Amino acid sequence: MSQEFRRVHRALISVSDKTGVVEFARALSELGVDLVSTGGTHAALAGAGLKVADVADVTGFPELMDGRVKTLHPKVHGGLLAIRENPEHEAAMLAHGIEPIDLLVVNLYPFQATIDAGADFDACVENIDIGGPAMIRAASKNFNDVAVVVSVEDYAPLLDELRANAGATTLALRQRLAQKAFARTGAYDAAISNWLAEQIGVEAPQWRAFGGRRLQSLRYGENPHQQAAFYATGERRCGVASARQIQGKELSYNNIGDTDAAFELVAEFDPARTAAAVIVKHSNPCGVAEGASLLDAYRLALRCDPVSAFGGIVALNRPLDAEAAREIAAIFTEVIVAPDASPEAIEILAAKKNLRLLLTGGVPDPRAPGLSFRPVAGGFLVQTRDGAVVDDMELKVVTRRAPSDGEWRDLLFAFRVAKHVKSNAIVFARGGATSGIGAGQMSRVDSTRIAALKAQEAAAAAGLKESLASGSVVASDAFFPFADGVETALAAGATALIQPGGSLRDAEVVAAADAVGAAMVFTGYRHFRH
Repeated sequence: MSQEFRRVHRALISVSDKTGVVEFARALSELGVDLVSTGGTHAALAGAGLKVADVADVTGFPELMDGRVKTLHPKVHGGLLAIRENPEHEAAMLAHGIEPIDLLVVNLYPFQATIDAGADFDACVENIDIGGPAMIRAASKNFNDVAVVVSVEDYAPLLDELRANAGATTLALRQRLAQKAFARTGAYDAAISNWLAEQIGVEAPQWRAFGGRRLQSLRYGENPHQQAAFYATGERRCGVASARQIQGKELSYNNIGDTDAAFELVAEFDPARTAAAVIVKHSNPCGVAEGASLLDAYRLALRCDPVSAFGGIVALNRPLDAEAAREIAAIFTEVIVAPDASPEAIEILAAKKNLRLLLTGGVPDPRAPGLSFRPVAGGFLVQTRDGAVVDDMELKVVTRRAPSDGEWRDLLFAFRVAKHVKSNAIVFARGGATSGIGAGQMSRVDSTRIAALKAQEAAAAAGLKESLASGSVVASDAFFPFADGVETALAAGATALIQPGGSLRDAEVVAAADAVGAAMVFTGYRHFRH
């Protein structure tokens, strides 16, 4: 038989997830494949009436050390690694009684699931698979001769190929399976190394790896000429990766990024305290508001920038109800993401066939630890998630006048929003809603001017004579380097400001506020977002 095709005579099956394994093994047996298995898998197959050899009978050794040692043996690894038609390898196999293994089927101990279940340190360590990855790597390296399956979803394609080729696999399939298998063990090891680094307090390991499982192949990336796919990591965090899509078109690359930005921002608002709505366009919020209901919050968020909201992403911190669904569906919206939705809300949105509705099952904790990373030429940057929440900060009034109760509420609101606006970020807010947002400018004063202009335009669109910036507060994600940004905000109608502080010209900045009787608060925390 050509090296392109390799007949499968013997398969070793050792799986933690036994979904479909009996049916799969039975199909292999019907194709004339001899079965070898281990432990629980052997028990399941034998219990189903299949003829299957125990790996202990192959190696001549029982499972040792509570199952830690069972497949780490030359009769297993020799059978996987031996190069067929290599005289020296064939001679070694004959001399030591090693039979070739043509197919390896392994899925690994559920390490990530063990962590997610809150198991203690020792239990997590015991769920680190050793023999499985070793066999997978051996079989993958020898893809010219051996096929390796690490996922239940590959059972059917493999069987289809065996049936189409008189019990043989093609080199192309073996290569694809090997690539997938190497990636699987890489992601598995990444999860272990990152968990162990966290457990023992290593903040910046010398070697850092990340792994993920593909959720979706995307039509294209940020632009049509770019290729893209969406991957899930092992992190248990409610959001777009964990969401159920109830309806609508397939999510695009940009939809996924914008939806994540929107939902992470709305999570800053405790649903037990208030309803909140966020509208995002190009990863920046164009409207954010609290309210007694989702409907109230959405209407206030929409008022901030109704033009930019067209074709935007709407995120809600409470289950979507019928009233809010009806209002949101009144304009073109790409995605609605919420923890849940009522049957009535789902029925209302069903009329909008292209609108995507995502239900996450919960709201992420803004304080939860985690990592973020971004690529740079030749490497990548890793940092801890920005888990700083304004409620936990020691706020300092630095002006002669302290904020009023209403200003305090709006200052806290605005600083929550500013955390999620691209730097340089300026947020005008009043009455628990954004009035104008300036994002992503190279100078802070330009962001302030844009936010003031947006507040003016929003008022005009709402038929109001006075700018929404009048009587508002202003939040800045970083310190004001000069007084000009503060003066611009005050001239637009702001009465109080909140910012990290820390500029060499803090005294000038504070003096600008004092000069007109405005209040200013320092947080001591910066929220750069690039």
